[in-house]
Amino acid sequence: MTAAQLIPILVFIAVLLSVTAGFLLVSTRRTERKSVSRRLGEMTIADANQGELTRIRRGRSLSAEGHYSLPIIPLNQLILQSGVTVGVQGVLFTMAFLTAGAYFPLSIIQDSRIVSILGALAFGVGLPIQILRMLRTSRQRKFEEQLPEAIDILVRGLRAGHAIPFAISTVGRQMSQPIGGEFGITGGELTYGLDLETAMINLRSRVGQADLSLLVLAVSIQAKMGGNLAEILTNLARVIRERFKLRRKARALSAEGRYSAMLLSILPIALFGILWLIAPSYYGQVWDEWFVKPALGLTLLWMMFGNFVMYRMVKFSV
Repeated sequence: MTAAQLIPILVFIAVLLSVTAGFLLVSTRRTERKSVSRRLGEMTIADANQGELTRIRRGRSLSAEGHYSLPIIPLNQLILQSGVTVGVQGVLFTMAFLTAGAYFPLSIIQDSRIVSILGALAFGVGLPIQILRMLRTSRQRKFEEQLPEAIDILVRGLRAGHAIPFAISTVGRQMSQPIGGEFGITGGELTYGLDLETAMINLRSRVGQADLSLLVLAVSIQAKMGGNLAEILTNLARVIRERFKLRRKARALSAEGRYSAMLLSILPIALFGILWLIAPSYYGQVWDEWFVKPALGLTLLWMMFGNFVMYRMVKFSV
């Protein structure tokens, strides 16, 4: 493939990525404005909360009753925990748009239609899933930072004599996203008849953060067995803060290894792309040899195995 053929493809890919980034930016800003309007509306229009709860569930890829709306549960759970509010339809439309957009340049590069379709599917489905995974990780880290403060608000509400559903609703009103929105949904579920244990389990499934399981377990045990919940939550907040400090320390100690792994993962692909751009005929003399493509395939598999080992070495579970 010559440089004259490569330039239109690169331009098309740049336009495709720009349109996708613009769509995500506009969608994010619109979501933030709707979130502010919703929180203001909850303070003034009490009789509209049930309809608002249903709308929020549908925007978070749930049914009106709070169940998963996709038969593919892992994908539905990923969309839910990432916090995106475009719904299942928005995510599926983005995947279809990226797949169709990637098929055009691949069909020019590759003569095989099957390879082009498989490559387009890998790009159109893999890229949104990777973005959703990054959004979920970022959201869970922010939730982890906010959780001790939310537990403190629960403790103050319980010591002031309020019931646990009212204390949960107070967290939803006083704290920012993401924890404020999630506790607000839980408070709405409790208001409209859901029992405390089920509402807390729903909260854990919507977030997927490890420390939240401790809070759900503490509240569930107290609801069944009784006890001083305020004292239990005070100790739990202290434990979560210590775990958070330990995680930050582990990330700081493993930072060098993580960035080295990222650099070693990107460098071979980047060098291959640069050589292909500046000297398209560099690999031309050996590309048609019988052993080149199998050797490249084995090299790619070996590099993937090495990347897996490197990332496992710098990943710590606390």
